[in-house]
Amino acid sequence: MFAEENGLHGDPRIKAISDAIRVVPHFPKPGIMFQDITTLLLDQKAFRYAVDIFVDRYKDKQISVVAGVEARGFIFGPPIALAIGAKFVPLRKPRKLPGEVISEAYVLEYGTDCLEMHVGAVQPGESVLIVDDLVATGGTLSAAIRLLERAGAEVVECACVIGLPLVKGNWRLNGVPLYVLMEPRLDDLECTL
Repeated sequence: MFAEENGLHGDPRIKAISDAIRVVPHFPKPGIMFQDITTLLLDQKAFRYAVDIFVDRYKDKQISVVAGVEARGFIFGPPIALAIGAKFVPLRKPRKLPGEVISEAYVLEYGTDCLEMHVGAVQPGESVLIVDDLVATGGTLSAAIRLLERAGAEVVECACVIGLPLVKGNWRLNGVPLYVLMEPRLDDLECTL
C-alpha cells in the first residue's frame, strides 16, 4: 500500500521527500527516468522524514531484523533498525560477503541476478522487515523474501521509498505485504526505473 492511501494523504513530509528526489532522464539508458535518491540524502530534513515515517510504522511490530537489499537498502535500513531496536542484515550481490552464505537467484527483465546472506545472520522464527529504495516489478524483493524464509525467518513486510505505478494494487509479494512511501516523480515520464 502507498503511504498516502494509509493515513498520510496530504502529509507534507511525503511532498518534501518527493521534491528532494531528482529525476534523471534517459539514465542508465534511453527511455528511463531514473529516480535518484542521492539528492534526498543531501536534504537532511527530507531524509529524516523518510526514516521517521518508516520508524512510526514499524516501532511497535516486534520486528527483530531489518534486512536491506544492496545497495540502497543499506542506506535506509540501518537507521530504521537502530530506531526500532532491531539488528540489520545486508542482502548482498554475489561474492561480496566473506564466509558461508546462502544464495537466491532471480530473473530480471534483462537477465538474472542473485542475493546472498551470511549463514546464521537470521535465526528461525525471527520477524523481518525488508527495506529497499524502489520497487519496480518486485523481482528483487521476492528473491529477498525467499532467501529469508529459507533461513526460517518470517518476513512481516517489505518497505520502499518509491513504488512504480505498476505495483499499485499489488500489495503483496509472495504473500508478504508491501508498503511504499510514494510513486515516482513523473517529470515528463516516458518510462520509469
